[in-house]
Amino acid sequence: MSALVRSVGIAAPVALAVATAVLWHHEPPRPAMKARIVEAASPIPRQYLALVAMTEQADPAAEGGAVEGDRAREQNQRLGFAGGTISAAKPFRALATAGEDHDRALQCLTQAVYYEAAREPESGQRAVAQVVLNRVRHPAFAKTVCGVVYQRFDASVCQFSFVCDGSLARHPLPDLWNRAKRIAADALNGRVERDVGTATHYHADYVFPRWAPHLAKLAQIGAHIFYRWPGGWGLPGAFTGRYAGGEHIPAFDASRFAAVPEPVVDYPPVAALPERRATNDVGGRMDPTKGWKLSIPDPAQSGGALSEMLARQQKAAPVTLAADDHHIQGVQP
Repeated sequence: MSALVRSVGIAAPVALAVATAVLWHHEPPRPAMKARIVEAASPIPRQYLALVAMTEQADPAAEGGAVEGDRAREQNQRLGFAGGTISAAKPFRALATAGEDHDRALQCLTQAVYYEAAREPESGQRAVAQVVLNRVRHPAFAKTVCGVVYQRFDASVCQFSFVCDGSLARHPLPDLWNRAKRIAADALNGRVERDVGTATHYHADYVFPRWAPHLAKLAQIGAHIFYRWPGGWGLPGAFTGRYAGGEHIPAFDASRFAAVPEPVVDYPPVAALPERRATNDVGGRMDPTKGWKLSIPDPAQSGGALSEMLARQQKAAPVTLAADDHHIQGVQP
């Protein structure tokens, strides 16, 4: 993502052509779709324009945009947390009742939780859901859940990168998807993740985006570090945006990811491994040139080696030792 830097939720390589029916509501585009996706509730204050532009840069991992790896972790540790009490966000209840908007919002929020934090602790997944809903109510972002999740969906890099990097072509793992859906449903029903307060941004701990020092660092949960806007724009009083309704999920265009390369396998297939033994070495294998053939007892007809041994002992005649034998064995009669 651009303003958000995604952690690795699901790393297993999956072919991009896999069916995605469970992920998308396919529907024709609406005329005002793009405006609804990106439109904010009110103009951005002049003093925050540069900061908003910084957090929406095209690629935070590009040269000059972010530090990565161990160096990033060091810088993240050096950057202190904002002082004071973390103010919890208000419960989000605009979609408490069932309906088309609720179902689509649940789909979008589940996708965000799953593809951003599927393998994070449950508190970390709830924190991601909280960030999405905080953005819905902040003037800087779209006023629907899907609008926030799919902001810049038609760009090369999105606010949430899973929307436009091909991740949505991966079929979700059912157990992890169901957990993400439960967490998303709880958030839409008013559950609040207090530990991240009014956070509107986060990134993984293995990157250090250049905007990080300019926002208020609130908490780290799992691999994600959470931030709010600085000053009054990041406090509860600034979250005046009203939910707009009209949730819309853009149609998935698989052709956008046709050029994504297949995962590179870093080990050869078994058949390609070299034969590392002498030509006359048949150790560990059956040598058919000597007429041997495999003979394995049928488990149903044999009680195992222990049973066979005990049976043979029972059949054996008892041994009677003579007096001299006792002496020889060192046993006194």
